[in-house]
Amino acid sequence: MPVIAIFGGGLIQPEEPNYIAAYEIGKHLGAAGYAIMTGGYKGVMEAASRGAAEAGASVVGVTSAPIELIRRVKPNLWVDKVVPYDNLRERLLHLVMQADGYVVMPGGIGTLPELLLVWELIRVRELPPRPLVCYSPYWEEMLAPFRANPHVPAANWDFLSFAYTPAEVVENIRKGL
Repeated sequence: MPVIAIFGGGLIQPEEPNYIAAYEIGKHLGAAGYAIMTGGYKGVMEAASRGAAEAGASVVGVTSAPIELIRRVKPNLWVDKVVPYDNLRERLLHLVMQADGYVVMPGGIGTLPELLLVWELIRVRELPPRPLVCYSPYWEEMLAPFRANPHVPAANWDFLSFAYTPAEVVENIRKGL
């Protein structure tokens, strides 16, 4: 069963559109037969985990002791398998290296390196080609300066796609696998 990592902000609240979208994406991916892997905590991670679990999918939460200490959080209720790490580096590498595809929801400074690391590892072929799907106009706006940057060749954009609905996310994942 392919495993899809879903990255996104841990501070996004249940009433926010991106939380609802993450839930729907998790649900659609789970119903399509994919396992879900997230950072395991709140926000996008919780929403996607819940959606996938309610669809009957396996949900893996890759956790980190420093995050639990600083934010005083525990894995969300919908994670059925916790993979704990003592540091953030190992957690990040697990999320990146053990997934068959990626969905990047809006987030903050924790989500940005997840996106950039996957993108770069695919670009330099340390990871085989895998679907990397950025959700919503958020990422197009965030990455816009790179499009105009002469140090980021146009071919680099072939390694990621953009989606605006949960159904488009699933379709982009399906096409990329």
